Amino acid sequence: MKAFVLSLALALTSVPGIAQPAGRAEVLVLGVYHMANPGRDIVNMKADDVLAPRRQAEIAQLIAVLKNFHPTKIAVEADVYDKGIGKRYDEYVAGKHELSRNEVEQIGFRLAKELGHTTVYPTDVDGEFPFQRVVDYAKASGRSRELEAMMGEVGAMVKAQSDYLGSHTLLETLLYMNADDKVAGDIGLYYREAHFGEPGDWAGADLLSDWFRRNMHLLQSGAARGFSKRARARDLRCGASRLASPQCLERPHAEAAQARRIREVNISPRRRGRRRGQC
Repeated sequence: MKAFVLSLALALTSVPGIAQPAGRAEVLVLGVYHMANPGRDIVNMKADDVLAPRRQAEIAQLIAVLKNFHPTKIAVEADVYDKGIGKRYDEYVAGKHELSRNEVEQIGFRLAKELGHTTVYPTDVDGEFPFQRVVDYAKASGRSRELEAMMGEVGAMVKAQSDYLGSHTLLETLLYMNADDKVAGDIGLYYREAHFGEPGDWAGADLLSDWFRRNMHLLQSGAARGFSKRARARDLRCGASRLASPQCLERPHAEAAQARRIREVNISPRRRGRRRGQC
């Protein structure tokens, strides 16, 4: 079996021609920027209007590439308790709902409809992200400049993504965002934050722990939605979309380097039958 994972989501599918252990699924994680500009992150990417004709054509190009993965289930970054997701998808399929700018609908809904899926699966779980504790610790320990420099790197990274999007297609931008070295660098920032703390004030370690706790909740919510509990960990992008496996926890950078690029989905049927190595 195979799996497609969109943003903070899972999806599973069987693919003819690939010999796999019974009950074993492959999972593909696709890290996506927030197309509707919700402004909820500490540093936010600026995106142009995804409803513009140019971007809509690029969405169609992206969907055509993702269809080559043949997912049988698609999970999206939406609250696991949100029953409205399924209702809106049904209305969209029936022609009674106009897609919003949100990437869940622009990519998840459109891909699911073109593949004839009866629903999409919300798997997002809210979690703690105690960044203010890290800020407070840095200030109290005289390390504010160090933290500010790190956050400056985050700001530069997000600006670079915004600039890249401005001069590239959506597919090119997602290839850029999901590249192995980019993913490894993103994960590395979380681990660097973990160094802010000491015995009795585990500020950075608690932040990293809460980040991974949410990852585990996401994976469990996917299993509760009927996804395989034995999904092959090698296709998890280990944090790019805030999903992780035990292997990612032990060797996050190495696992990120093994993650499949989106471009590898865009392969011919003849090549698709070749087995790929595990991480």
